[in-house]
Amino acid sequence: MKVGFIGAGSMGSLLVGAFVSAGAMQPADITISSRTYSRTASLIRQFPGLRPAASNADAAAWSDLVFLCVKPSDYRVVLDEIAPVMRPEQLAVSITSPVRLEHLERLLPCKVAKVIPSIVNSARCGATLCMWGSRMLPEDRARLKVLLGAISRPVDIREEDVRTASDISSCGPAFFAFLLEQFTEAAVRQSGLAREQAEVLAGEMLLGTARLLVEQGCSTRELQNRVSVPGGITAAALQTLRAETEGAFPALLRVTHGKFQEDLDRLEASLFQDHPREGRP
Repeated sequence: MKVGFIGAGSMGSLLVGAFVSAGAMQPADITISSRTYSRTASLIRQFPGLRPAASNADAAAWSDLVFLCVKPSDYRVVLDEIAPVMRPEQLAVSITSPVRLEHLERLLPCKVAKVIPSIVNSARCGATLCMWGSRMLPEDRARLKVLLGAISRPVDIREEDVRTASDISSCGPAFFAFLLEQFTEAAVRQSGLAREQAEVLAGEMLLGTARLLVEQGCSTRELQNRVSVPGGITAAALQTLRAETEGAFPALLRVTHGKFQEDLDRLEASLFQDHPREGRP
């Protein structure tokens, strides 16, 4: 299967590297189009055999499967460039959450899907959120999920849940890295523990916690109860933590949802205002 990547930014490059490293794709079966050639050149140096595309249209016409890894503000230009060369049997996959499946199906003649990857996919773990267009056949879904399964756990979600699900799976690593940073910094200041040692301990702790939750089916509440003894040190600390963080995550979600709506409004205006192919209903 020939696979094209339009956009070689952080997530496009991450996906190429993850798929090739996992053996799910061979470099010779990949073409990349990017307006920043240095990024394409970097990937070619890492994975000899990758094919640089002359244009977005070239990448789309050559491929069976096309990953659209561009910013919302770039979608109208990219879709205008590739729509004339796309064929009904091809599959276009957007990794940009504000781009709706209905947007893609109105502006492209091919099958479409939306997947939201995570930075942790580069370690072949974490989830990939999957949403399917109406033209997708069961075998199309199965083929894409096998591919995504090489670097992640594909999880089907409703498109209306994409923002909240993305907050957990895609933004979550940054949120919890921030919390872990605060935790380790406090430990270093409190005791003089070496920062490098604190970071090793924190990383191993987080890895073990994830394995208990995912591999052993332990719930978050059960895990707290197993560590915390009534009247003990952990119980007292948890009480303080609950008081200090109350309202923090609802506030965080309000921010992400508000920003998402702003991005969606701007995207729809750019895609459909005076668009030559299709107008908004």
